[in-house]
Amino acid sequence: MKSYQKLTTTQPAACQVEEEGAAPTPSGHGKLAPWWVGSGLLLAAVLLSTITVWVLRQVSGGWLGPTAPPKCLLVPQSHRFDCYPERRVVVTQELCESRGCCFIQSPPVAEGKQGVPWCFYPPDFPSYALESLNQTELGMVGVLVRREKAYYPRDIEKLRLDVEFETDARLHIKITDAANPRYEVPLDVPRVMKRAENPMYSLNFSWDPFGVLLQRKATGTVLLNTTVAPLIFADQFLQISTSLPSKFLYGLGEHRGSLLHSLDWNTLTLWARDVSPTESFNLYGAHPFYLLMEEGGNAHGVFLLNSNAMEVALQPAPGLTWRTIGGVLDFYIFLGPDPNMVIQQYQQVIGFPAMPPIWALGFHLCRWGYGSSNETWQTVRAMRNYQIPQDAQWNDIDYMDGYRDFTLDPQKFASLPSLVEDLHKHGQHYVMILDPGISSTSPRGSYWPFDEGLRRGLFLNTTQGQPLIGQVWPGFTAFADFSNPETHQWWLENLQHFYAHVPFDGLWIDMNEPSNFMDGSEDGCPPGELDSPPYTPAVLGDSLSAKTVCASAKQKVSVHYNLHNLYGLMEAKATASALIKIRGKRPFVISRSTFPSQGRYSGHWLGDNRSQWKDMSYSIPGLLSFSLFGIPLVGADICGFSGSTSEELCTRWMQLGAFYPFARNHNTQNEKAQDPTAFSPAARTAMKDVLLTRYSLLPFLYTLFHRAHLRGDTVARPLFFEFPWDVATWELDRQFLWGQSLLVTPVLEPGVDSVTGYIPQGTWYDFYTGSSVNSSGEMLKMPAPLEHLNLHIREGSILPTQKPGTTTKVTWGNPLRLIVALSSHATAWGDLFWDDGESLDTFEKGNYSYVVFNVTQNIFTSTVLHASTEATKVTIGTLSIFGVQKPPSKVLLNGQEKPFSYLDNQVLTVSDLGMSLSQGFSLQWL
Repeated sequence: MKSYQKLTTTQPAACQVEEEGAAPTPSGHGKLAPWWVGSGLLLAAVLLSTITVWVLRQVSGGWLGPTAPPKCLLVPQSHRFDCYPERRVVVTQELCESRGCCFIQSPPVAEGKQGVPWCFYPPDFPSYALESLNQTELGMVGVLVRREKAYYPRDIEKLRLDVEFETDARLHIKITDAANPRYEVPLDVPRVMKRAENPMYSLNFSWDPFGVLLQRKATGTVLLNTTVAPLIFADQFLQISTSLPSKFLYGLGEHRGSLLHSLDWNTLTLWARDVSPTESFNLYGAHPFYLLMEEGGNAHGVFLLNSNAMEVALQPAPGLTWRTIGGVLDFYIFLGPDPNMVIQQYQQVIGFPAMPPIWALGFHLCRWGYGSSNETWQTVRAMRNYQIPQDAQWNDIDYMDGYRDFTLDPQKFASLPSLVEDLHKHGQHYVMILDPGISSTSPRGSYWPFDEGLRRGLFLNTTQGQPLIGQVWPGFTAFADFSNPETHQWWLENLQHFYAHVPFDGLWIDMNEPSNFMDGSEDGCPPGELDSPPYTPAVLGDSLSAKTVCASAKQKVSVHYNLHNLYGLMEAKATASALIKIRGKRPFVISRSTFPSQGRYSGHWLGDNRSQWKDMSYSIPGLLSFSLFGIPLVGADICGFSGSTSEELCTRWMQLGAFYPFARNHNTQNEKAQDPTAFSPAARTAMKDVLLTRYSLLPFLYTLFHRAHLRGDTVARPLFFEFPWDVATWELDRQFLWGQSLLVTPVLEPGVDSVTGYIPQGTWYDFYTGSSVNSSGEMLKMPAPLEHLNLHIREGSILPTQKPGTTTKVTWGNPLRLIVALSSHATAWGDLFWDDGESLDTFEKGNYSYVVFNVTQNIFTSTVLHASTEATKVTIGTLSIFGVQKPPSKVLLNGQEKPFSYLDNQVLTVSDLGMSLSQGFSLQWL
């Protein structure tokens, strides 16, 4: 069984670090009492050190071994940090004590679950000591020394500690080998030039054992306390633990589960893997970042910039342990103090997401198994026939000749160029799939991608210097090395050749963990500590090479052992760059494997889900987690990828999916069609209506993406981001917001005609009717017939909407309708970003319009803060004002009287305004 976690703890006030002034001096030296003793949690246990064995047995849960030393008995179960985390090992007392750790058996747990560790660190387990600490221009530099070896090979005896007070809200702490260079993630991060002047944090150190204590100045909350367990830094095993100030922790992807992680002995593994989303498995991407809510509503975040195989162990203390098998410990801590600001600060380090083209926010349709371009075309025509919005048609690998990249099936997809031409004539777009595995079995001279890649040396190599051959869809394949800049050029040239025949608009990069149908290669993997490291995190398959390439494979920048989790990011970077060079417009890339900074180059879909209600529910925490990771362009396969959907499930999923930032219906082969045209008239109409609702909201959605691109705002947003003081929102992941102001409450269960959702405190307005709901912060049951999705607008907001068309191109030219949701003080605010929807760097070049809307004292004003010619092409046609308490006697537009309508539910509507977006105006009601 697996049930372990470790323990060493200290009161780390031995060194107070001031933000200014001289180098810190220790206020105490030598061994310190465990932090949980110092905080009084075990005061009774200390005073009663002579208690009877019977009492000790009760403390230990009745499973106490006969020889456990008293120091071990003082450690509460929740604070036992695992000293023997190896899987597939029966941890005996002999094995445990050979590491110098405590062994106490705990009660059994359910199969597949983790429990209290049997083998855990005693309070006096040897760790590093802080030998010296000196001030630098940006912070401090110190030396850590370990005087007793730990139990993993090639323990590094002397470490360098670098601390930089980068901004008032950001602290950077890095620990690495003091004598020898080590692999570090090749990610561009900001370099600060001066030390933070008024940081929100105070930093203390324990000297022996070494530990970090980080506190929030305003509240005194301890954000990090790394003295709870020993620091271990061996060549292939790096481990550091911390206490946590609360149990409300989010992030640490990619995993399937609730948005809020369980701290009940839960280990999350980060190692990119091709597997259908399943609870407890390591999935496609790696995101070593967490956000934590503190008591009182403050939030902070922690990012470990490390790309090696990793696991993060959570325990109910509450506490957390980072374990990684390479690189360095390079931490960024973000002080917020609210969750929105934490995510903005995180993206200031990893980079803000790219601005998508407007058509990327339309509806996308795909399936594996159309079988031919003509059948694909028939689906497009059926969508047009029913006037159902669609912006992009996709093809999966069946368009290829023998599943080989950059080829076209000459029989079944001969008409694909004509289909793409037809899409473009109708203002629509074409996206195709690409895999990184390049077929290696074609006769020499017949398949340029492989021949040229081989000639230039652009593939992953074995330790013997030959291309590593695995197996993917086309059969035996080599794998492009995207860490090599020359591979980016080769990738571009291949895409240029294909574009000359099929002028695609976007690219879907799949299988880029990288996925391999073999473990390692056709020859397996060589012996050695890269493929068989001293410690293997809890990866699916129990091997780093399970369904991927050998960790020992050679790449341009480093070995695959270090670069595996970066593979999808590096491919996305090459793909986005190629699209810019080929099309000269904003690139559209959707990637399966992701890593921090991915949002700069691509969006993400949540992988090969199933046509089940459970999968639909899990998609919400999935897309919200990727909002935290700085990848706002995210969604799940609507109606499910594998398995067969039902009409009810697909209708409900289309309603939810219409509010994924990236909305694509995708289906596997050999299953019945699940595009909107495949269903009954009632279901088809419901799907069409919700897509028209999405298209009407494109100006609002596009503005949210601009704010994401400009400063790192989230698009799809958990409720607690807007209501951090409301603890009831901290666990919600069956609803979400668009931005600050649009609440989405989908139906996630079969056979119901109502839905219960949480309505945060305040006034909310029904999106469709404008009727108000006043909430004290409570769960409300709302009607939800099959054709209805509940949407509510938050008081005090103004949403720019538009008359919807069947494409974003048609919609973009239609008149705007501004929806004003008055607050209880009769005020409201909103904004609109507008450009041509596709050109590169419009904001940076000034080729955009930005308009701010405001209501106060019964006067609506539209103020143009920046204008471009694009804004002259669109008009504001209608103003709908929700929450007007009394019927107006008249309405004045720029001082001129205008006709209006007023309904009993307090909705005032003024139509036929005819105001150019490029011109400011005011509207008053009296």
